[in-house]
Amino acid sequence: MNYKLVFRLLGRLLLTEAALMLPSLGVSLIYGQGDTLAFLCAIAITAVVGALLSFLLKPEREDLTARDGMAVAGLSWVILSFFGALPFVLSGAIPHMVDAYFEAVSGFTTTGSTILTEIEHLPKGVLFWRSFTHWIGGMGVLVFTLAVLPRLSGRTSHLARAESPGPTFSKLLPKMSDTAKMLYMLYFALTAIEAVCLLLAGMNLYDALIHALSTAGTGGFSNYNASVGAFHSPLIEWIIGIFMMLFGINFAIYFHMLRREKEPILQNEELWTYLAIVAGATLLITLNILPRYDGFFEALRNAFFQVTSIVSTTGFGSADFNVWPLFSKTLLLLLLCLGACAGSTAGGFKLSRVLLLGKSAYRDLEHTIQPRKVAVVRLEGKAVQESTLAQVGVYLSLWVVLAVLGTLLLSLGQTDFVTAFTAVLTTLSNVGPGLNGVGPTENFAFFSPAAKLLLSFMMLAGRLEIYPILLLFAPHVWRKN
Repeated sequence: MNYKLVFRLLGRLLLTEAALMLPSLGVSLIYGQGDTLAFLCAIAITAVVGALLSFLLKPEREDLTARDGMAVAGLSWVILSFFGALPFVLSGAIPHMVDAYFEAVSGFTTTGSTILTEIEHLPKGVLFWRSFTHWIGGMGVLVFTLAVLPRLSGRTSHLARAESPGPTFSKLLPKMSDTAKMLYMLYFALTAIEAVCLLLAGMNLYDALIHALSTAGTGGFSNYNASVGAFHSPLIEWIIGIFMMLFGINFAIYFHMLRREKEPILQNEELWTYLAIVAGATLLITLNILPRYDGFFEALRNAFFQVTSIVSTTGFGSADFNVWPLFSKTLLLLLLCLGACAGSTAGGFKLSRVLLLGKSAYRDLEHTIQPRKVAVVRLEGKAVQESTLAQVGVYLSLWVVLAVLGTLLLSLGQTDFVTAFTAVLTTLSNVGPGLNGVGPTENFAFFSPAAKLLLSFMMLAGRLEIYPILLLFAPHVWRKN
């Protein structure tokens, strides 16, 4: 590993994080609820450490290898979450560091699981930072840094590839920095459109920004204990539900739409599968919960909101699906694992991987019947390399192993199986709510500090697609190049 280059990049990421705390400082100054000093101190500490790492370390080589990129990706999310927890601790909103770290990791990884029990009493600057971490983490802290500091190093695609969601990675434009800028322009535009729609629907500016930021990052932090249900507005629920669905779509689709390229959109199997799953799951759950609601359209609205919230891994709540029939809860649990499209801000296993696994299984089944037949797995009309199919299989194995081990470790505490199992699944999939003790109206405060650190690890592993986090524990990664 090129230690000086890696830690220099981490220093620049910390400087970026310090700058990203400034909007929250502005909010704290506007409302004057006692959290201004906390932000000033957090910004100063983060900036000083970032400056020391950035300017004192002078690497002999500026060439970033794939191993260095993985190390930067893994370490950056761990370190940024630590410094991102400082406003919570220094303001007294979350006095214990483990709790604050859990909340920060949940924010940056866009999971949305929380240890807070009384959200509405916290300072508005702290709550803004809490939701803003979703927006930062949604597209990726490294992608953001590449957008604003494109000359970090020679091969910056390694950084984006290390934290990009999905089985494959491709640049939309020849330069990685241009791709990063284009992604953030689309991201910002969609966020702004949603904020305006929520304003027109009756939200005040602060609430509209909080929920637009959380929706864009598919995180789900709200500034109300009852989440979106606190507004008692069908219109607001429809708006947020539609945007949750939109942010679960691969951002390359929006890029092709801007360039009026129809063929890549029409041939995108993942997109149409995603839309079909949302429609099908919504209809099935609507019919299942219909006796509990006053009419078809009320049941449809509640079903659509929970489906888009879970499949996009946002985690907003408008109804307590913990009390829904078992069929609906089981379907939501499957959607929780599935996730949305690769290249979106959503978490989960990703639909592209599911499609590749299904096509690969079908090919193997055909091969047993016709051993001499040579079949190629195709996705979106393109042949998929065997190495990619193998990687998807390995990723599934690692995902299952982490889910099983996490559940076993969490079951050592005083909790029931459903709570432990869904707590691990929802953190590994970066969704937020689970079932029973971690349902949509509950929280994670009752877990022990060790359990919270375990779940923080699951959130980081899920957001970074496992490999960058696991590689931090591999001795060869730390050897000098």
